[in-house]
Amino acid sequence: MKKVLFATTALIATASVAAADVRMSGYGRFGLDYNSANERVAGVSETNITSRLRLQFDMSTEADGGIGFNARFRAQAESRDGVAGTGAFNGARFGVTYGGLAVNVGNIIGAVENAPGLYTTGTRSAGTGIDGMGFHSLVIKSRTGTAFNWDAYSSAGIGANGIEALYSMGGFTGHVSYSQQNGGAVLGKAGGEDRTGIMLTYSFSDYYVTAAAQSSSVAANDITFVAAGGDFGAFGAKLAYGSTDAADSVTLEGNMDIGAASNILVWVNSTDVSGVVTAADTADGTSFGINYQYDLGGGATFVAGYVDEADNDNQFQAGVYFSF
Repeated sequence: MKKVLFATTALIATASVAAADVRMSGYGRFGLDYNSANERVAGVSETNITSRLRLQFDMSTEADGGIGFNARFRAQAESRDGVAGTGAFNGARFGVTYGGLAVNVGNIIGAVENAPGLYTTGTRSAGTGIDGMGFHSLVIKSRTGTAFNWDAYSSAGIGANGIEALYSMGGFTGHVSYSQQNGGAVLGKAGGEDRTGIMLTYSFSDYYVTAAAQSSSVAANDITFVAAGGDFGAFGAKLAYGSTDAADSVTLEGNMDIGAASNILVWVNSTDVSGVVTAADTADGTSFGINYQYDLGGGATFVAGYVDEADNDNQFQAGVYFSF
């Protein structure tokens, strides 16, 4: 349950497709969330239910000559911090595949988002606990926490509305992406932003090295990311580094299988905010987290996690994931 995922979304995007295929899949998760930061938010309890139900629809067909066409969209409903969200469909992604090449448009994956090691390795939430708990282990930081200022597939919104190309051959995976946020500078719209991303990964046996970058017409959204990791029998490890104009950040992560059904993962992150640090710069300092999960069988997993944030807030979650 601890196998490293080598550019998982790229492999999905470039997998062989059957003619006229429509598939539905998804997952549900629910549990309890304790967040000490909520004591400073009027009307929000420190302990709440966190939940999500996601349905994913994948459609594909193959034309003469082996050219594949595909599309993906999702429906999702969730609740957090005591507020139940309404269900919504996201923006669609369309793709063309041929051999090891895939080209996607619309709600794209994004080159930085697709880099192995960006998120935690092998956890059901790709972070800590049931819903990621803010993904404090990620090394792409603003002055107040994880930046989330790169192109990524959106499960509840329109997404990047861009174009990307992915190519896989042997252990090599390359990915380039481009998007126009709010119309983009190319269209001359006020407040627009153009983003260009690139990711290169080489995987060998149970190990990988990767590098990714994003160049933006908004300087604050320029990103550099590198990571290396792999499996060593029952153990796994990862070292990641990220840099923005706001901060430099490093995460060291290790995980271990406990018997055939359990896994425990621990990470520590150190972030140095640029320039003069003030009390408002809550990302500056050291944070750590621990995630435990137990395979219940049938696609269900019990998950529990704890995060101690750099600003000394802490969070705990426990609940169940089930996939279908």
